[in-house]
Amino acid sequence: MAARLSLARRLEAFESCRHELVALSYRMLGDLGRAEDMVQEAWLRWQAHEGDVESSRAFLVTVVTRLCLSELGSARARREETRPDRLPEPVDLDEGGITRVERLEQVSMAFLVALQRLTPAERAVLLLHDVFDFEHQEIAERLGNSAVACRKLLERARRSLATERRMLSASQEEHRRLLAAFLRAASGNDLQGVVELLAEDAVLVTDGGAEGRRFAGQRNLSRPLQGAARIAAFVIATARHTVGVLRVEEHRLNGQPAAVFWDGARPFAALVLAVGDGKVQRVYFHADLHRLSRLGRQVDLDLNLSRWWSSSRE
Repeated sequence: MAARLSLARRLEAFESCRHELVALSYRMLGDLGRAEDMVQEAWLRWQAHEGDVESSRAFLVTVVTRLCLSELGSARARREETRPDRLPEPVDLDEGGITRVERLEQVSMAFLVALQRLTPAERAVLLLHDVFDFEHQEIAERLGNSAVACRKLLERARRSLATERRMLSASQEEHRRLLAAFLRAASGNDLQGVVELLAEDAVLVTDGGAEGRRFAGQRNLSRPLQGAARIAAFVIATARHTVGVLRVEEHRLNGQPAAVFWDGARPFAALVLAVGDGKVQRVYFHADLHRLSRLGRQVDLDLNLSRWWSSSRE
């Protein structure tokens, strides 16, 4: 029989799954600040709920999912979602309150970028089924849809993500090796070295925020760039203006090795790679200052990237 919980029990239940709720909302929205807002609103609704509940977790997951779908349906969000250069916010999982995510690939930048290509409904069904282990009928009840429709949404979502699977299983060691080699080649003006690290059909995405970014005459790309040779040329041209000007530090973002570039005391950009089959498949260059503002200064890798980037070329 469903039980009506006291406020203390409600708080205990909420706190026990808060990290799951933040992770769900972050995956749905790609923005940690908005994700935290959704979870806070879910707490307010949970606190005010007067009816009985069978499962506190299921209730809270339902509320957060519906709030995220509503947020994604807003006019402001639709404009942001349609930008071809929009990248999810890179996060330190420890600082973001989602340290207990069991499968790190489910919060990797490659996975989040792939999620953003799905419709909001596809995104919700995929996460509820494949990440939160809800059955189709349970998902249908939470989304106000039929089980058959949810099954079809899941099939479409999985087909869309099929080509990205190879980028979700690379080891931390492979990420670390390719990141170090990539930055070493870029800072050394080694065009061919960068080309050889990239898959032939690699894609580079830059995000300079709503207004874009310009640095030393270079402006961020307005749309993704495809092809190893074209990406390498862009990377080398950009590196010429940043080596010796920006400081680079090693961080772990979205559970993977990454590089953060600093302009004085402020983060300037973050570089995250998606790797698979021994090559760099995707290059994500995040330069949205608003979304970078949360990045901490903790360095937890041992790549010694700064020794390659901090010295100006001869």
